[in-house]
Amino acid sequence: MMGYEQMNQMTMTTTAMMKNYNKRGLNNNTPQKKMTRRSVSAIDGGAAAAAAEKGDRSQNLKTLDLSGMSLASLSASSINLASISKLDLSNNNIQKIPESLVARMLNLSALDLHSNQLKTLPNSIGCLSKLKFLNVSGNYLQFLPKTIEDCRSLEELNANFNELTRLPDAIGFELTNLTKLSVNSNKIVQLPQSVSHLTSLRVLDARLNRLGSLPEDLENLVNLQVLNVSQNFQYLTTLPYSVGLLISLVELDVSYNGITVLPHSLGCLRRIQKLSVQGNPLISPPFEVVEQGLEALKQYMSEKMTESYKKTPTKKKSWGIGKLVKYGLSSSPGRRTGRGDERQGFINVSDYRQIDGIASPRHMSLFNPRRLLSPLSAYFSPPRY
Repeated sequence: MMGYEQMNQMTMTTTAMMKNYNKRGLNNNTPQKKMTRRSVSAIDGGAAAAAAEKGDRSQNLKTLDLSGMSLASLSASSINLASISKLDLSNNNIQKIPESLVARMLNLSALDLHSNQLKTLPNSIGCLSKLKFLNVSGNYLQFLPKTIEDCRSLEELNANFNELTRLPDAIGFELTNLTKLSVNSNKIVQLPQSVSHLTSLRVLDARLNRLGSLPEDLENLVNLQVLNVSQNFQYLTTLPYSVGLLISLVELDVSYNGITVLPHSLGCLRRIQKLSVQGNPLISPPFEVVEQGLEALKQYMSEKMTESYKKTPTKKKSWGIGKLVKYGLSSSPGRRTGRGDERQGFINVSDYRQIDGIASPRHMSLFNPRRLLSPLSAYFSPPRY
């Protein structure tokens, strides 16, 4: 049996070690992540909330975590909401977010509302000018408020697993900092044309919807690396030619749709590493080409595009100014660039008449006032039928 003196001595030694450990812990200069998890009363107000707020002011509150607390509703609280930068309300039973509550979160940069019972978002969400991350997935939203366009700092928007049928029309004109847009598992029929103006976008996930088409000017998405429009099933039957002009595209998934013909422009995707086309009733390219893999499919598409270009009438080639803008300064089929690589399927700039050539001295005589006002001038002659 251990004597009383021995036990007392061990107790004193343990106490001294704990004090020394705590002292080292307090003097530790390693930065710690500030996170506060509040009880339900912290949102509902009351004396407990006031006491908690008083203590949090000294801690410079940054994150408020109320996830998984079975909250059914929220009300304006006595908390200084302007001090919160991150708010997690996920995995609750919240049906409505008060307008006044959101309007007070002026410094909020991240808001997580996923897995609740929300049917609408408050219009005051447009007041969150510093919001960069918004997750509203796993709710019952049928639309996003138009005021979300005022969240111009937004970089990531996750609205997966809702009942969305559309997105705000001007979302692409306003949310220019958006890098990731996830709207999969909804009922969206068409993406707004303004999406093609999201020049910072890197990931666009619109699978498992009812998309009947994609915007025509997708080539403007110069930073897009991942495009997933798979599993729109019988609704999506064609892809725009501009898909092949996405210069940064690394991954393209168009599987399980109703697509019969892939655009020949896919042969231009130089950075593509993953292309999923299974589950489509493809006619072109044929199945035997698809099963050979990505490189065989790209080569087939490039050859088809070259053949199509050669069959184009000369007049269309010489005045295809629209195509000139899209293709840029690229080499013609079969020619080699200064880097030594063969650039098949591109149009040569020399095939087009330059606009500044019309204004050269050789053509200026065409715009001479005497010539234009002459009775014999072809410019004012009556039309011939």
